[in-house]
This record gives sequence, C-alpha cells and structure tokens, in this order.
Amino acid sequence: MNKKIIQDLTAVSVIGLGNMGVALAEAFLKGGHPTTVWNRSANKADGLVAKGAALASTVADAVAASPVVIICLSTYEVMHEQLSPLTDELSGRVLVNLTSGTPDQARNTAIWAAEREVEYLDGAIMAVPQLIGLPETLIFYGGSKTLFEAHAPLLRVLGGNAAYLGDDHGAPLLYDLALLTMLYGSVYGYLHAHAFLSTANISPTAFLPFATNWVNHVIAPSITNPDSARALEERNYATDVSNLNTNKLGLEHIIRASKELDIPAEWLKPLHAIAAQQVAEGYGNDAFERVFEALRKS
Repeated sequence: MNKKIIQDLTAVSVIGLGNMGVALAEAFLKGGHPTTVWNRSANKADGLVAKGAALASTVADAVAASPVVIICLSTYEVMHEQLSPLTDELSGRVLVNLTSGTPDQARNTAIWAAEREVEYLDGAIMAVPQLIGLPETLIFYGGSKTLFEAHAPLLRVLGGNAAYLGDDHGAPLLYDLALLTMLYGSVYGYLHAHAFLSTANISPTAFLPFATNWVNHVIAPSITNPDSARALEERNYATDVSNLNTNKLGLEHIIRASKELDIPAEWLKPLHAIAAQQVAEGYGNDAFERVFEALRKS
C-alpha cells in the first residue's frame, strides 16, 4: 500500500482494549488506517503497538488523535466515567460506541453526545473477537443515516455486514438483546436436556445426531418461518398443528420429570403459568405463540 493511499485513510482511535477492543484495533491496522489506542492498563496495547498502532498516554490524547473514536468498554457507566470530562476534546468528533448495555442507555448517551456537539452512532457487535473483520460479521448501528453512510466504509472494516437500523440509537441494543435472549434460552434448554440424559448415563455425543435433526427440522423452521413472524405481527394464533392445550401438557411433563429426577426447572414454571392461564381463558386451541400476548407491551 503506497503512502498516498495510507494518508487518505481515516485515522481512528480505539478506546478500550479488552479482547474485543484489541480485535477492533487490529482490523483497522490491517486495513491500513492510522490507529491510536488507549487502555487503563497500558500493557494491553503492546501487541498493537508492535503492529503499528500509536499508544496514547491518556484517554484525552486518544480522543484528540483522530476524527473518529471507537469506544468498546465493559459498561456505559465506565464509558461515561472516561469520556464525560472531555467536553472540549470530543466536540466535533465522531463517536462510535460499541459498548454493551441497554437501549435506554444508548438513547441517553445520544442526548449526552448531542449536548457536547459530538456526532454519535451506537452499535452492537454480534460476533466474537475472532470474527471481527470478516465480510459476514454482523454489527448493528443506529443514529443519523447521513453519519452512518459517511463512515460506512470505515465501519465495514470491522464487519462487512454493517446493518443500519435507523435513527433510533437504542435499536442496535434492542436487536442485540433480542438475539441474545434467543441464544440463552436455547442454550439453557440444551443444557437442561443433557441434565435429563445424564440421569441414564446417555452421553452428549450419543444424543448429538438426534439433537441436530430436531434443531434443523423442528426448532429452526418454527422460528424462521415467515408465516410465524407474520402471525405475531397480525396477532393471529390460529393453528391446526400444535395448540396450547398440547404444549401446556408438554411443559407439565417436563416439570414433573425434572422434579422426579431432582433437576431444577424453575425457568419453565413462569412459561407454564402463562400457558395454563391462557388455556383457562379459553385459548387452548390457539397456537403456542399466543403466550406472546402475556409478554408484549399492549
């Protein structure tokens, strides 16, 4: 890469060098962007400095070094602790926040940024550090469309699937938490299944072919079917396949067997209570998706 091309690339500062922050900085360095880094424990920058990054001695110096600042810290509280004193340094810069948190924290931070004349995008990384920089890596962004489009080439260095979700700064974390809810629910169910199997000395390896079949042909189609999404949108729960009566009994069998085998099943009891209540209200012939009515905001 010649010097002119390097000079034309946007300089960027990365604040926060946990595993994810290091991966973000490495992606910028690999893409040829002049990269400044900062972390409270400066030794975490050693490997990046060896690859060409500049180490800022203070967070203020890191912000001042580049027109675009990427921040990825443990919490929004830590982020504000580091950045709130830097009103002058931040003014006029672009701040892309990839810190995990809640939608309201993102929206409140957008207000905070506007008060300081900071151009602000909030984002959510849907990947592990090893996937940063790949074309398929998904990262959500929310904020000004004009701001996103102006910096999209830079952001795609971190992940080619840079998905703009609109001007709501809280949308990326809302999508993030929605997907994580699916992940944790699925993984916990998977672990509960193996707790059952372990009582009969059935190994996870022996069960794997059947779990794979079940996920691919039953679970995945049921949650990725456009008809299912449309039913939730329309609040139409008619079904001729598997209704609430059937699923309520299924939950009861799991809870009873768990008790017999001394396996905790507290996570399923609220779901069973919702199903039982809706059956009692006369919705037993509706699809299981009707439990959504007890979860959604009216």
